[in-house]
Amino acid sequence: MDIQTIGIVGAGQMGNGIAHVMALAGYDVKLTDVSDDALRKAIEIIDGNLERQVKREKISAEDKAAAMGRIQTTTTLSDLGPSDLIIEAATERETVKQAIFEDLIPHLKPETILTSNTSSISITRLASRTDRPEKFMGFHFMNPVPVMQLVELIRGIATNEETFKACAEVVEKLNKTAASAEDFPAFIVNRILMPMINEAVYTLYEGVGSVKSIDSSMKLGANHPMGPLELADFIGLDTCLAIMNVLHDGLADTKYRPCPLLTKYVEAGWLGRKTQRGFYDYRGDEPVPTR
Repeated sequence: MDIQTIGIVGAGQMGNGIAHVMALAGYDVKLTDVSDDALRKAIEIIDGNLERQVKREKISAEDKAAAMGRIQTTTTLSDLGPSDLIIEAATERETVKQAIFEDLIPHLKPETILTSNTSSISITRLASRTDRPEKFMGFHFMNPVPVMQLVELIRGIATNEETFKACAEVVEKLNKTAASAEDFPAFIVNRILMPMINEAVYTLYEGVGSVKSIDSSMKLGANHPMGPLELADFIGLDTCLAIMNVLHDGLADTKYRPCPLLTKYVEAGWLGRKTQRGFYDYRGDEPVPTR
């Protein structure tokens, strides 16, 4: 299948990043969200990020203008119906994703490929609630999308080879690298990354080290570009907790039990950078550890 048009559901951090790279690669993009404000903000962010690439001479001003011209926005989900490929990038809640697919299905072309940017939810289970499990797969981008080079492609039990190849060709056109992952909880990256972050929270919870000492140790001792607690704040503590719960429920192994301190921060609404407080307080000029 020759993919030309791409529909993206959700204009948040992941959705606007996916729209950015798809439009820059030459695809016609239709971005939808339930909120007009979210769509306006997404276009502003895409414009700003593309301008940053122009200033760094990664792309030309003409490239930016062409990319912006390829992006349309709508609050009507059914407007995505004619798309060749749809990428769902809504909130990481299975009931929300299922409702989106159920609303979309009556408006799709028979050949449209459906995908989800989920970071942990079963692709097989999501696919089973649609009319095209053979044309459904996981299309998991890393955050921030314009910068990160990896895309996880996850086949459900019914995904056919044509669907996989079509999505792999899209990744190649984006000049990114595809990693094929089996459909097990959290796939590859988060299966490894989230337990490390959770263990860092346990290390804090048990008083082995402070926020600053834990992050400094991993940056200077393991050559990580960000400390695990700093990274958790960047990802969102609610997302980290959701993925740990998927791992714990899906694999039934106590090593994936979310740290009680992580749960407490989420219950407090301290979700990281997006709420200005998490393991660090971001309300001042410099982030300050909250513990």
